[in-house]
Order: sequence, then C-alpha cells, then structure tokens
Amino acid sequence: MDLSSWSEGYVTEVGYTHGYYRELAPALQRFALISAGYAPPRQKNYLELGFGQGLAACIHAAATPCRVWATDFNPTQAFNAQDLLEAAGLDDAVLLDDSFAELLARKDLPEFDHIGAHGIWTWVSNDNRRLIVNIFDRFLGIGGAAYLSYNTLPGWGSGVPLRHLMCLHAELSGAPAQGIARKVEEAIGFATKLSDMKAGYFTLHPEVVERLKGMEKLERNYVAHEYFNRNWEPMHFADFAAWLTPARLDYAASAYILDHAEEINLSADAQAMLRETGNEILRETMRDFFVNRYFRRDIFQRGRRRLTPVEQSEMLDRTRFGLQTVPKNVPMQITGPVGDVGLQKQIYMPVMEAMAADSFRLKTLAELRRMLPQFSAAQVWQAVRILVGMGHAFPGQDVEIADQVRARCRKLNRALCERAQHSADFLFLASPEAGTGLMVQRVEQLYLAAREDGHKTPADWAKAVWAKIERQPFRIRKDDRTLETAEENIAELTRLGIEFAERRLPILQGFGIA
Repeated sequence: MDLSSWSEGYVTEVGYTHGYYRELAPALQRFALISAGYAPPRQKNYLELGFGQGLAACIHAAATPCRVWATDFNPTQAFNAQDLLEAAGLDDAVLLDDSFAELLARKDLPEFDHIGAHGIWTWVSNDNRRLIVNIFDRFLGIGGAAYLSYNTLPGWGSGVPLRHLMCLHAELSGAPAQGIARKVEEAIGFATKLSDMKAGYFTLHPEVVERLKGMEKLERNYVAHEYFNRNWEPMHFADFAAWLTPARLDYAASAYILDHAEEINLSADAQAMLRETGNEILRETMRDFFVNRYFRRDIFQRGRRRLTPVEQSEMLDRTRFGLQTVPKNVPMQITGPVGDVGLQKQIYMPVMEAMAADSFRLKTLAELRRMLPQFSAAQVWQAVRILVGMGHAFPGQDVEIADQVRARCRKLNRALCERAQHSADFLFLASPEAGTGLMVQRVEQLYLAAREDGHKTPADWAKAVWAKIERQPFRIRKDDRTLETAEENIAELTRLGIEFAERRLPILQGFGIA
C-alpha cells in the first residue's frame, strides 16, 4: 500500500508558507475587472481552492461581505486554519479538508460569485485540473470571477531543466529517511556545484543562474512546494484558456495591476502590434512573449459584460483608495520589461500627499480629483493605478461594507496579534476598509496588542511587549547583534515604538486595523 497516495505526489511533509496573496481579495479582483472594462460580480459567496495555511481565507471571512468557503486537502493545514477561525469567533465561514473530488460531490455548496485558486493549477495532476474545471462549471454563478495563478511559458522555458535536475537528484541521491527539507538543500547544492563548474546549460542561460542564486535565499518549505511536487507543468496561456472552455469561462483581466499599464510593459511598437491583433488568445500570448512572462494571475468570467465608458468611469469614481506607504518611501522608478521607467514626481507626490491627508483616510477617485484640480483626470487615474500595481496603494470597499465587517476584523486581528507572542508566521492583519490583508510585522502586532490592552505610549508598549517575550527565544536585533539584557531590549523596543507611532500607525488607522 502506498501510504502517501492520498497526497497524489503533492508535498505534504512540510507545511506551506503562511503568506497572503492580495490577488485573492475580492476587492482587488473587482478593481481589476473594472479597470479592464468589465462588470464585476456580486460579493455574496466566495470559495478558495487549496487555501494552504488558511490565512487568506480567514482574512476574507472577516474583512469582506462574502460568506467564505474554502478547502485544502492537507488536514494539518485545515486544522490550523480552523483553529484560527475559532479563536476569532468567525463561525460563518466553512473551512474543509476535502479533496476536489469530495468538494464536487457535496450537496450543500451555494452558488459562488468568486472562486479563487492561488498556486494550485501548475502543481496538480490533469485529473485534478478537470475536477477544478468541473467545480467552476457547477458552482460559479453567472458573471462570477474565477481567479487562477499559474506558472506559464515562455518565461519558464529555460527553468524546466533546472527543476528536472533538482528533482532527479532528490529522487536518486537522497535517502527517504532524510526528509524533504534535507533533500531540497542537497539538490540546490548539487545544481549550484554544476553552475559553478560552468556547465554549458548554466553558461547559456544566465537567468537560470540568477534563479538558482535566489532559491538559496528562500524558505525551504516554499522551495519544496514550488519545485518538488510530482506534478509540475508550466502552461502557455492558450492551453490554459482551452482547459477552461468546458466551464464556459472567458478571459477578462489580469489581477496583477501593473499588467494593465502598457507603458511599463511594452514598447510603442509592441503596443501598436497588439492593437492590430483581433484575437484575444493570440494577443495575450504575444504579450507573454514580449515580456517573457513566467507567472500569470488571471481572472476569467462566466459571462463577461463590457462596461460602457460612462459606467466604467462612474464605478472608478466611487472606488475608494488607500495609501499603504509613507509618500517619501515610494520609489519614483519602476523596473519593468521595457527597462527602468521614471515616475513623474511632480504628479505622484501631490497624489500621494492627497491620499495621505486626513490621517490616511481612504478617499474615492472622484474626491482625489477634486483635491488635485491642477491635474487632469487621466493623470490622477494613471498615478493611482500605478501605485496600486506597485503595492503602495489598495482599492477599498464601500463605507457601508467596511462598517459591516469592522467588528469581525477586530476579533481576527486580536487573535493574530496574540499569536505574534509565540510565532512570526502570521505577518498580515485584516483591513475592514479595504477588505484585504496588510503586512504588519511581528513587533508591530505586539505594539497593537499593547495598545488594545490600554497601554498609551511607546515606552509603555515596549514594557508590555518585553513582558510577553522575555521568556521566549525571540529577541530584538540591532546593528547585526542580538540584544540580550532587559534594558537593551526595552530601550530598542521603545525606539522602534516611536518610529511605529510616527510612520506606520497612521496608515494602519486609516485602513481600520488600529
């Protein structure tokens, strides 16, 4: 009997990372669709396939108006996610450990407006891909959004042999008792040795050498899941779209907002060539070849409805946006497929200052335009969209929705901040204003918990934080040195707390997290 058969070759020996992927957020998918000119779906029911450690599912259960269903066939990960959900008192969400076949057989699932699967498609068998398509076909409502991310070609073309080499080494040279983490470590070392010996493959593909060097810095859990599953198949966009045809899904938009900005991705000649191409499958394939894309974040819809220009403009005008970064910390340059693209500081700084005004309160696009009469509507829109794409801004939810979910977010965030006493795994908190997760570092979460407990000043926060962590191995580092004494730790925690109060706290307050 194959004791690992239930996993179907998927790595289960080590857990997946505790990351949060903002493209899964209904608010970002809604914005991406409107930006691309398509009507967004309702926000009533949401299904996530393969939720990993479940952080995104829990955040969306708290921060969105959707009732969230989610499944991950790894029972350990499902248990961890359910435990977090229970600690936050979010009893409306349903987190399962069903396989895709078991999920498809259920009789209690509603019709979904959003179905998302981040990092699943590339790493499962064709049989499981068919099941995913059947789930879309059966459970995605009319106008619903299907989000999938996957490794794509041609970008991964030169990397396929590297993955083959490492997997072969792990299979043939590593003893089963070693464990996957040790096998991953030795496989990376083996490939690096060949690269250092100037093997022809690595000499002809310097981008693979850089990929290998980057791999050495990644968490081994992530590398195991990314490269060492039995099933691993990068796919051309045209082949991927053909897979979804039986579910009557059509491509609508990229959930990666920088893809919407042609000026940073394509030369003028390439843009002109795309405009002359009438077939969208060929057009997207050409785009992948122009930028040598290796990862896609696609939104397909069941029944696309093209917005009129007036409808699109009105929807964008009503959309609120929040700034996630202090303006002076936003770089005035983007490195894209066409090279370095400078941002016009005389436009971007006033736009960001307007977004930061009134304690980083989220503002509609129409309000931002009124605050910036010196710029055209197109200039303000372009700046906001680029800032969202760079990860320095995020589209928000309606005020009524934010008020509806505020209490739920507070309970989840409290549960996450309590976990920060013992673990640095969870680095995102739920924003009721934006319906998404925002990165909040471990020590920042501990400050928030101290504030919640009634401590008023950074000095008070520092003492409260130290009282929670002094008996743990977690220590503050400064100047590449671990601080050992209570006095040193409290002094540094106070200094960091002052910085947090000045730079980060106003942003978190604007997003409703603090």
